[in-house]
Amino acid sequence: MSPSRIAARLRSTLRAITRRSQLENEMDSELRFHIQNYTADLVRSGVPVEEAARRARVELGGIAQQKEEMRASVGLRLWDELCGDLAYTVRLLRKSPGFTAVALLSLALGIGANTTIFTFANHFLIERLHVPHPEQLRLFTVTAKRNSILHHMWGNTRRVGQGAFSTTSFTYPIYEQLRGQQKLLKVFAFKDVDITATIDGEAVVLGGEMVSGNYYQEMQINPQLGRPIQPQDDAAPGSGPVAVISDGFWARRFGRSPGVIGKTIELNLTPITIVGVNPAGFTGALQAQRSPDVFFPLSMQPLLEPRGKKGSLLGDPDNWWVLMMGRLQPGMSPEKTLAAMRVAFDQAVHATIAVKANETVPVLTLDDGSRGLQIEGEDLRSPILVLMTLVGVVLLLACVNLANLLLARSSARLREMSVRFALGAGRARILRQVLTECVALSLAGGGLGLCLAYWARKAIPAVMSNGWDPATVPPPLDWRVFAYTAALAVITGLIFGLAPALKASRVEINSGLKEGAQPVTARRRGYASKALVSFQVALSLLLVVAAGLFVRTVMNLSTAELGFEAKNLVLFGIAPPPSRYPAGQDVALVRRLEQRLAAVPGAQSVTVSAIPLVANSMWNDDFVPEGETQRPGEQGYADVNAVGAQFFTTMGIPIIAGRGFNDGDSETSPKVAVINQALARRFFPNVNPIGRSFNKEHAEPLRDIRIVGICGDTKYQDLREDAPPMFFVPYRQQLTVPFGVTFEVRTSLKPAALVPSLRAALQSVDKDLPLVDARTQEQQIAATMMQERIFGELTACFGVLALTLACIGIYGILAYSVARRTNEIGIRIALGARARQVLGMVLGEASWMALVGVAAGAAGALALSRFVGSLLYGIRAADPATFLAAAVLLFAVAVLAGWLPARRASRIQPLQALRHD
Repeated sequence: MSPSRIAARLRSTLRAITRRSQLENEMDSELRFHIQNYTADLVRSGVPVEEAARRARVELGGIAQQKEEMRASVGLRLWDELCGDLAYTVRLLRKSPGFTAVALLSLALGIGANTTIFTFANHFLIERLHVPHPEQLRLFTVTAKRNSILHHMWGNTRRVGQGAFSTTSFTYPIYEQLRGQQKLLKVFAFKDVDITATIDGEAVVLGGEMVSGNYYQEMQINPQLGRPIQPQDDAAPGSGPVAVISDGFWARRFGRSPGVIGKTIELNLTPITIVGVNPAGFTGALQAQRSPDVFFPLSMQPLLEPRGKKGSLLGDPDNWWVLMMGRLQPGMSPEKTLAAMRVAFDQAVHATIAVKANETVPVLTLDDGSRGLQIEGEDLRSPILVLMTLVGVVLLLACVNLANLLLARSSARLREMSVRFALGAGRARILRQVLTECVALSLAGGGLGLCLAYWARKAIPAVMSNGWDPATVPPPLDWRVFAYTAALAVITGLIFGLAPALKASRVEINSGLKEGAQPVTARRRGYASKALVSFQVALSLLLVVAAGLFVRTVMNLSTAELGFEAKNLVLFGIAPPPSRYPAGQDVALVRRLEQRLAAVPGAQSVTVSAIPLVANSMWNDDFVPEGETQRPGEQGYADVNAVGAQFFTTMGIPIIAGRGFNDGDSETSPKVAVINQALARRFFPNVNPIGRSFNKEHAEPLRDIRIVGICGDTKYQDLREDAPPMFFVPYRQQLTVPFGVTFEVRTSLKPAALVPSLRAALQSVDKDLPLVDARTQEQQIAATMMQERIFGELTACFGVLALTLACIGIYGILAYSVARRTNEIGIRIALGARARQVLGMVLGEASWMALVGVAAGAAGALALSRFVGSLLYGIRAADPATFLAAAVLLFAVAVLAGWLPARRASRIQPLQALRHD
């Protein structure tokens, strides 16, 4: 049949369904017309009127039959049968409220959990930037080796092999060279940055994005209010003191007032005029999940975010910092574009950088830019995929459970199916009816699951937030989520309905119509149902093992040795505006604040650090001991932190040898450092490092740094890593603190009570300086454990749900087995079997089903454990104790689930049993 005929048939069927009454009237009119015409013909031939009418009706055949054939011709028969099956399904479910409730609850939990995790997978791994044709965007990335020309970077890097790394950062001169290649790729640039804003006298920290003048043009975005940033705004350094704000920031700060256009705010104390408001949904080029608050031209970098030796990075050929994207030109393939852009990139590098003989030029790649940098998505990819697997197992458990319940329930419908067969129903018709019932039940459960996912998508971001970072906007339920849920519900219904449907379609009519007869399958030992129960136990063991591994990971992280005292510590950050506090003056500001905060009532001691401990942040530099030189390719790096004089006392870090810092370690005193034990073991084995010196090759002002002490090892970046080789330097001996600092205040008060006093002290020094991210050290540590904690909580819930479903499945099949074998058990008891023997017989059945399931589940969990090893801490993926505990727990649950049916079987009275049909 041709596509046009199929389309015409579908239109005809749809018209018949939607205009049913009109179709019925038309069929009645057509049949009356044929009868009247034939009657008239017979009357004209001499037949009496009554006889003519009778013969016309006989000739035409049965009216109902004719109408049924006409309905079948337009596809209404299948529709009517489907509607009848659905109506019958509703009646069946209403007659069994207990079964319906259990089935819907199981499906809602299984489908809802899958939909929730898929919602986040869609949001973080699939969702694209909200711009026209995002598939045309390409993100510039370079892969470099250790001896490459990249020496100074401001941006993210990722290791891609031994001694190699990739980055999305480029120098601004290279961007200017590539921007001229418009025939190959329409290139634009941007850079994310946090910036201090003063709005109506209130200082806050905003997320910002510096953009090139052609950014909005190439992204094909027009503001909903005002104008975009234009090329003339980015023509020369400082020539564009304008900004476009996000829709969310406009609503949150300005109440969507149209008067925001033309309003002046201060960014890092520089007056900036708001000229536009981005459309709702536009999140910039960084990511599709959230938008920066304010967008301003790259030409404003020297004024708003001065960096580098001269404060400006626009003409600096050494600093790699700006991000680039391009939009593919029509007719240009990605392969040809990449080949041409590699040539242009190599030319741009040699035109702007003096490449030394031993240095290599990085290799350019054009990655998919439709989702931005995908930083957050890459971090969450493995955890989300693991969670998708686990919730898939939960749903499969629910399917197995329902399949078992339906198999047991189908025996009660033996007579119904036999009557249907006797009345002429075919096996396909019975199969379709049972599958329709199962899919309808699954769709209802899917609807409830979607409601559960709608609630859960709001709850999970709240769980993922912390005390200083507000919860992100819940991911949307877009068409992909609805399509996924619908497909999942249909597939689920088919999976758990297939076995009951096949069983119903194979009923023997004669056996089913006999009074009191049992089905042929019931006389078998019920191996299919018992195999499903064992499979269910195996799946449950997978989830319980996963729950045990992740819960123990959280416990291990919570009890990890920190090396410092985390209690009673309040942390907050500051970011001095470079325009008011240039290099040198920012260090003096930190010193004044340190002294002022020390006088706050309740503050026992105060210190400062460039990098807070256990905050997923780090800073490393060269470490070259005196008398040695760093050779290319050697690992001469160590982690470093610039801290205050009271850092070791405030943080509770012991000094093992030598001394810590004091107020005498000032800007004019000899440069000193304190190293930790790990660094001493690595660089000074069997040597006393106290009094020895070292250099930092890329920090010219800090050479000949003398080691004055050795401190205990501490966690630095996160809880998972061992204490790294690390050294500390006084922040006062740094020339500047360009990235801001974190203050640590030890207090005897409740942190919430101390924060207002700290904020007041900060404002007394500079009213335009905001207090950023106030939190306790324990909250900071808990934030780094967020992924593990959520994993532990979710897998624990999955494990409990698995145990519940396994318990229901075992109880259901044993209860059905006892009911089916009532006569047999009665005969056994009548012949002298004791209650204890009957109890052991039924419990033995539960035990061997559990043992088979536990053995299969343990083998499966062992095979799959290697996929979660990287997510664990302090425990092996094949931990014997966890596997043994899970196996014992599943076996105990199986025995307990079988106890009630076994106890009921042991109390059967022989006379009642022998009368049982």
